[in-house]
Amino acid sequence: MADNVNAGCLGFSAAEVVELRQYTLHPGARDTLVRVFEDHFIEGQRQVGIRIGGIYLDENNRDRFVWFRGFTDLDQRVEALESFYFGRIWAEHRDVANGTMRDSHDVLLLRPTVPSHRTQEPAPSADSRPSQDRVHVSVYIYPADLELEAWLSTDFHRILEQELDTAVATWRSHPGPNGFPKLPVREDNAFVWTAAFPSRRARQRALDRLHTCADWTTELAPVIQSRLTVQHLDLQPTRRSEHPRPFARSTINA
Repeated sequence: MADNVNAGCLGFSAAEVVELRQYTLHPGARDTLVRVFEDHFIEGQRQVGIRIGGIYLDENNRDRFVWFRGFTDLDQRVEALESFYFGRIWAEHRDVANGTMRDSHDVLLLRPTVPSHRTQEPAPSADSRPSQDRVHVSVYIYPADLELEAWLSTDFHRILEQELDTAVATWRSHPGPNGFPKLPVREDNAFVWTAAFPSRRARQRALDRLHTCADWTTELAPVIQSRLTVQHLDLQPTRRSEHPRPFARSTINA
């Protein structure tokens, strides 16, 4: 158990196995889930070595709850999930949590891309994070294609960071087995990117800049439209979200 706890303390950015979890909730149940999650499930998972990442409300769907969590490797994932879901904290609060959910099976099992573009660690105190932070997540689904994956992780990523003017983290599907079938994962092949912004307005301006730049219209959009199924998520972090702190990359060389 000590090894698991120490692994969790390394932080989400060091995770080699990542879950992107999207829950569809019963109408009006989101506040209840957020409360039980932040009051009980964050510490409960950390105690068994699970690394908590961003925790989000979908701005366009009040009945969707989105979050990331990470693990050292597949074996540690199984051990940590068994410890949590067969443990006291989940047993005490699972009925309340499960009662908020219509579906909890929209889960992607991911790993860092090559080259790796990891998240930055959050500010020292997530509780003090400015409430105006906003995050964008894009999920691309496509038949497995190593050449396309390499392009998304390099040239595509470079243009994203250049136009959005912020760090962009990326993940790709993990090929390993789901060793904890109690929690199903999707079989889709995916590429996921995330970016954090200091406000809703800053996010929208950055996305507008991206979608009107020459590289997007001539190079990126044709590939995306013809080869990828896309889901875009505009997200508001919860009070205890461990998303990375937004920063403008253009200020690094200022």
